[in-house]
Amino acid sequence: MQIRTTLNEITPAALTGFFEGWPNPPMPETLWRILSGSSHMALAVEDGRVIGFTYAISDGVLSASIPLLEVRAEWRGAGVASQLVDNLLAQLDGLYMIDTACDDDLVPFYERLGMTRGNAMIRRDYARQNGRGQ
Repeated sequence: MQIRTTLNEITPAALTGFFEGWPNPPMPETLWRILSGSSHMALAVEDGRVIGFTYAISDGVLSASIPLLEVRAEWRGAGVASQLVDNLLAQLDGLYMIDTACDDDLVPFYERLGMTRGNAMIRRDYARQNGRGQ
């Protein structure tokens, strides 16, 4: 497995198997667009297929937000998520704030990576969950 920080040589076909349990998940083409619009990314790639990803949206000066971290089910528990977040945090080093929101059961994971618990407010429009909207 290697960690990449660009979409070079990555096609939407390599971005399948994510968003497990989402009733209306983004299609691989939509995920490719999401990643291409991010300021920073970390992709775990095995045999040309993306097995995990995370990305950030940042102003490049003060702050960044990490919206998603996904690892394919068969690779969970192998340290892929930790490597992805470590890589992304290294890319964002020097910023004042790097924020993410997560479910309570994921707090210990992020704490192990040097993050601390905070409050988050969210708004969700589930009709747009797949990213296609309108």
